[in-house]
Order: sequence, then C-alpha cells, then structure tokens
Amino acid sequence: MIRTKGKSISIASAKGGVGKTVTTLNLAGVYEHLEKKVLIIDLDLTSGGISVALNRPFEKTIYNFVDDYNNNRYTDFANYVTSYDDFIDIMPCPKDPRQASKIDSKFIDILIDKAVFHYDIVLIDTNHILNETSIMALDKVDLILFVLTNDPLDLKNMKSLLSIFKDSNITNYKILLNNSRDPYKNYFTLYDIKNVIGANIDYSLTSNFYLKNIDSYLINGEIITLHKRMPSVFNKDYSTFMTIALDVLDEEKKESNNDQK
Repeated sequence: MIRTKGKSISIASAKGGVGKTVTTLNLAGVYEHLEKKVLIIDLDLTSGGISVALNRPFEKTIYNFVDDYNNNRYTDFANYVTSYDDFIDIMPCPKDPRQASKIDSKFIDILIDKAVFHYDIVLIDTNHILNETSIMALDKVDLILFVLTNDPLDLKNMKSLLSIFKDSNITNYKILLNNSRDPYKNYFTLYDIKNVIGANIDYSLTSNFYLKNIDSYLINGEIITLHKRMPSVFNKDYSTFMTIALDVLDEEKKESNNDQK
C-alpha cells in the first residue's frame, strides 16, 4: 500500500517568545483528535524545547538523522523519532548545541521529504532567526503559520519579514494573532495591526486562553488541546486551532481533486 503524502507546516515568527512551541503542540493535539498521525520536528536547533515540553526522554535527534544519512548509515526513519502517544511522534533538536553547526541545511530538505511520506501532518517548530536551516524549511513546507503578538517590536519585525516574502513572491503563509501570550499587551486594535504589517490576520487566539499555570502543563508533558475540558472551557480558541487544522486538510483535498481531473 502506497501512503498518501502528508502536509508540512512550519510554525514561525518574526521574534522570539511569541508562543510558537505551545502553538505547535496545541495543533498536534487537535490533529490527534482528527486521528491524524503527526510528527513534530524541533528545528530550533540550539535552544529548542519540544522534547522538554513533552517530558519525553530520547536517544536520537535531527543530528543523528543527518549524520547517518551523510555517512550512508541511514536505514529506517522510525529510528530517529520518539513517541509521545499513538498519534504524535517527535524528532528533537540536538542535545548538544554544538552539533547544530554540523547540520547541513540540504539535509532538512531530505528530512521533510521523508517525513511527509510517513506522517499525515509534519509540524516544524522553527527559530525566528532567518538562518540557512530556517529558510530551507520555510521554502520547503506546504504552509507557513506565522505567530504574531500585539507587541510593537513584533509588528515591526513582521512588517519587514512580510516585505521580504512579497518581494520573493512567497504567498503560502497564514498569520495567527496570539493575544493569549501576554493579555496585558493590547497596544493596537486589529485594524491597526493589519495596517502596520500590511497583511490580513487569518486567525486569532483570545486573551482568555492565557494560562497562568502553563509551566505546570509543560513540566507534566501535557498538551492543552488534548485535555477533555479544553473544547468547552476554551471553546473559541479550541475552534481556532481546529479551523487552522481543517483549513490545511481542506487544501489537501483540493489538491487531490485537482490531481484527479
């Protein structure tokens, strides 16, 4: 049986500390509810926190995949991932940050190519810095989901980043306004934000999704959207994550229908 090629999504931003990792984990939880097999790749190579956030011990990392592939030792993709549960696997960033510099960006292309034939959804948590590795991932994925906050520096950086995308004719991105990252930073209205960055806001998380005890979830390795009470307690924000997830799957259906014509 030939597996259908999955979809790849890069969760990105114009600055750090906007909630990319938590967004990545919550999307993974929603896709699990949809019974989709998910791989989370931690491409924040020097300071990624996916494995820590999910509280999962691991042996192999992206570095091991690249090193083995480069030296003809690669055998099975499953050898390089760590299971979180029946639906979610993770590929952690290197244990030693010094290994990050040894990862040739060309292998990120190979990694994503292989991952989408093993999983329905590949979620890539990136660093906000536009280095070779991040750029390779952004060029490769089906969709870029930018996480944005109501912060002057974030808006300024996003405006600059989107101007680069426009000049490069890159249009496969959506923008998620994360009002839950810091509910007290409400400097700009939605209208102002759109004018500042020169782009539309596709999705929004409300300030109600702000969790004072978010660290306790991370220490316990829990994904918030997998909690049974999440759909009822945070109905609007759960619906936002579900909308993002379904939009990606809907695009997949459209592409499949076009291929059959």
